[in-house]
Amino acid sequence: MTGVSPTQRPLTSDDVAYLLRASFGPHARVRDAGPLAGGGYATVWWALLDDDRRVALKLAPPAGTPLLRYERGLCAAEARYFQLVAKHAPQVPVPPVLWHGSDPAYGEWLVTTMLPGRSLSELAKADVAVDDSLARYDLGVALAALHRVTGDRFGYDGGRAGGPTWRAAFTAMLDALLADATDWHVRLPVTPDRLHTLVGRHADVLDEVRRPALLHFDCWDGNVLAAPDPDGRLRLHGLVDGERFLYGDPLLDLVSPLLFRRVEDEPEHPLLRGYRSAAGEPLVLDASARRRLGLYRLHLYLLMTVEMPSRGMTARSHPGRSARLAALLDGEIAVLDRG
Repeated sequence: MTGVSPTQRPLTSDDVAYLLRASFGPHARVRDAGPLAGGGYATVWWALLDDDRRVALKLAPPAGTPLLRYERGLCAAEARYFQLVAKHAPQVPVPPVLWHGSDPAYGEWLVTTMLPGRSLSELAKADVAVDDSLARYDLGVALAALHRVTGDRFGYDGGRAGGPTWRAAFTAMLDALLADATDWHVRLPVTPDRLHTLVGRHADVLDEVRRPALLHFDCWDGNVLAAPDPDGRLRLHGLVDGERFLYGDPLLDLVSPLLFRRVEDEPEHPLLRGYRSAAGEPLVLDASARRRLGLYRLHLYLLMTVEMPSRGMTARSHPGRSARLAALLDGEIAVLDRG
């Protein structure tokens, strides 16, 4: 397998067999294995062991690979996230962690149980139209359960951007992305000064967030697994790729599931109906919430722009992505400027 991103290293079946023996002992045998597509950060393979276990193996980028600041230590972060969820929100389907280790030659890797189902993005590409509304409802229920877990600070863990308040953490997260943009020579449609001014104008709504809730952050359709129930209805079977988790405003977790859309304009979306059914407190999408959601979309589109060169993408190789993100950033900035 040849990685499509500079952060993804090539693996062979022999490499996978070696790493699984290092995880489970010298007697572990691989009956079958193959690469899993869809991500752009780590290299991921599935494997069927001789004891009939199906596992997912995720290999972190090689040591020394240039990464964004918040991406440092993501393999260990993913292991922590799945263990946190299993302990504090066991009703949420995340893959059990089977092994997290490192090797002088291969670096760091993570092995988890392979959950059943296919991602919503993969299902959407299938030839046959599917009704995924129940799976999205289930995702809302799962996010509500995750958000009841409370951290001891805002932002990322592991020495990355964070702070004692949500305003401080969110500002630190944006500052880290702006520093990454400078390092990678990414031209942005907004200057750092204008961005800081904009966030400063809306800092009062960030200060309304007083509890650091556990967030997945990356629940776009590629990380949401669904499978049919006995009646043939698609239901949620897993949340994967939890390495980008952080603690903050639960509203942040409502942005990626409706990527490139405005969740506040779709109050009857199945995700929101599921969330409301399980949330411990009312989900109010008032003027304050709308301003916060605008800031969070701004952050996400900024992140997706800044990460492009680290993934081997340029404006020339991916003109559609660059243009779309620039337009979305301009749109959110315009709305926030009027707010």
